[in-house]
Parts: sequence; C-alpha cells; structure tokens
Amino acid sequence: MKNSLGKIINIWLLMLSVLYAEDFSYKIKVDNQTPYQKEGIILSLELNQTNPDIVLFFNFDIQKSKSYTFVRLNSIENDTHHNAHITYLYLIYPLKNGNVDIEFNLIKKVTNDESITYSYSGDRDNVKTLITKDTKITLSPLRLAVKPLPKGTRLVGDFKLKYSLKQHHAKAYEPIPFNITLTGEGFPPLVEPILPKEGNFTRFTEKPEVHSLATKTGYQNTIIYPMALSHTQNFTLNPILLKSFNPKTQKFYELRIPTQSFKIKKVSLKELIDIKDIPSTKKIDWSWVGDIFLYLLVFIAGYITAISLKWQQKKSQKKPTHLESKIKKSKDEKELLQILLASQDKKFASTIEELEGILYHGKKVDFNSLKKRVLLII
Repeated sequence: MKNSLGKIINIWLLMLSVLYAEDFSYKIKVDNQTPYQKEGIILSLELNQTNPDIVLFFNFDIQKSKSYTFVRLNSIENDTHHNAHITYLYLIYPLKNGNVDIEFNLIKKVTNDESITYSYSGDRDNVKTLITKDTKITLSPLRLAVKPLPKGTRLVGDFKLKYSLKQHHAKAYEPIPFNITLTGEGFPPLVEPILPKEGNFTRFTEKPEVHSLATKTGYQNTIIYPMALSHTQNFTLNPILLKSFNPKTQKFYELRIPTQSFKIKKVSLKELIDIKDIPSTKKIDWSWVGDIFLYLLVFIAGYITAISLKWQQKKSQKKPTHLESKIKKSKDEKELLQILLASQDKKFASTIEELEGILYHGKKVDFNSLKKRVLLII
C-alpha cells in the first residue's frame, strides 16, 4: 500500500513538473551551499519561457524567515511577451547553523496579446487593468548546510577598527567624546553593547550610525558608534575586545582597543554654581511724568505688556520645555543624572552631587521628591 502511494505521488510530481515545463523552465544556483552562520552567499534564479503561444509574466521573491536575512541585488528582465527571460540575484545571510531551507514565492501570470492591447488602449485618466490568469507555483526549497561559528565570535567578515579619543584629562562631570568605527565586508557589525559593563562611570551612548551597501561580494559596511564618558574622579575604561571570524579565509582574529586611563580634576561647588545674579532691573525715572499725555501712553503700554507677559506665561506653562519633559520622563537616578550632565547647566550642580551620592555612595533619597525639586529649579 505504501509503495503504491509513493508511486502515485512521484507520478503526480512528474506531471506537475511537465506542466511547468510546458510554459517555462527555471534554474536555481548558489555560490556556496555550505556557508558559515552569517556568511553571505549569492543566489540566482533564471526563469525562461518555453511556451511561445502565451504572454507570460512572473512575480518572484524569497520567502521571509527568522532563519535567514536577504536582499535583492538585481533583476534582469527581457519581456518580449512570448519569450520572457528573467534573472533574479539575491544576497542571503543564514542566521543559524544546521539545515536552513530557503523558501520561495513564485506566481505565474498568463495573458494574451488582445488583453495587452486592451490595457494599453486607455489614456492617462483611464488606465485599463491587464487581465491575467495567476497561478502560484511551488518551487522546492533550497537547503543550506550551515556551519557553526567559533565560540565567542562577535563579528563575521573582514573588518578593521578605529577609535577616536582626543583627551584623557577632564574636569568632573565633563563629558569626554569617544567614537568607535568599524569598517569592512561582511555581516553588518552591530555589536551591542560595545562598551565593557565594568566600571561605575557614566556612559552617554547614541544609536550607531549604520552605512551598509549590499554588493555581490557581501555588505560593505561603515558603522560609527558615537558616545561619551564622564565621572567625578579618576577612572579606567577596560580594554574592548571584539572576537572576529573571516569565513573566506576561515581565520579567527581579534579587534582590540587597549585600556584607557582618565585623570579627572575635581571641581569645587563654587565653580559649578553660577554666583552671578541675573542683571538687576534698571530703575525707571518717573520724574518726567508731569506730562499727562505721556503718562497715559506709558500706562497703556505697561498694561498691554502685562497682558502679553501673562499670556506668554500661560503658554509656557501649557508647553513645558524639552528639558522639563526629559526630566519628567526620567525613570531612575542614573537616567536623571545623564540628563542633568548633558544640559551642562551649573544650576544643577548640587543636584548632580546628590545623585552621585545616591548612585555611588549608597545614600537614600526619595526619587520623586528629588525630581520635583529639580523641576522647581528650572
């Protein structure tokens, strides 16, 4: 019974391939069927019309999957209605090791010359739809035997590392700019986190600037990690080590940033707090008010100004500043400290010192009360 069923299935598949062969033939090729995980491969699909009695179109794409990522590099089409020839080119990166099946979505669209002539007969304001008979074609998945990466690999490809650190001396609370740039060919090197977790200094990080271009040899990448470091005392940034693997040479290599030591100059609270008062309001000499007419003008002008200031005050209350919004949205002491440090406003010096005490010396202060006090300072 099982043998008979198997024969029936095989005959049905053979008939199906013959049906496909009546209208078109196809070839799928890959340049490497046994890649490493996150190693780029090139896949090409050729579709050739074999039935000249019909007008043939195709819709093709690779099916999305969590097991791989892909991008179409090119599609070369030669649509002569009765002799269609199309070549699709893809760059694919398998995301896991083991057997990975690349699956496809293909739709055959059949029409005739009369339908094409009809669709072209409309003008710009009356475009006529091309009528086609659409058939979903099932193509066999392409199986890749993906090899695992060496243990601890963080980058896959051929990369170089550069870093920019212009100063190792700074004042307390002063942000020290620090940029890391990764360039090279391979799987986009989005390493998170790129800084070591060790160290109680403050880290200011932004989203990496990603510049990746897909080519026939893989992604050409330039990834920039902009960040800054800050502390109130001398500190050390532990070495940054990125273990990397080049699948083409099958060699393991390391990208490294050596240990960085920073000297921090303590700043007194008097230097942080701006002791200069806002310039005092000038005294207005009202001795000239003898002239009644001018007095009335000044009175009216003052009244209008008062109304304008009151309106501006209401407006500002309705629309809090960007800094106020960020402070209100802060979730913990560390986030609030980063916001105040980034503002570089000396009026927050005492609050910054208080937050440092909470984070680094175990002092206990109610966070919500502290936030309210900060908002009153603004």
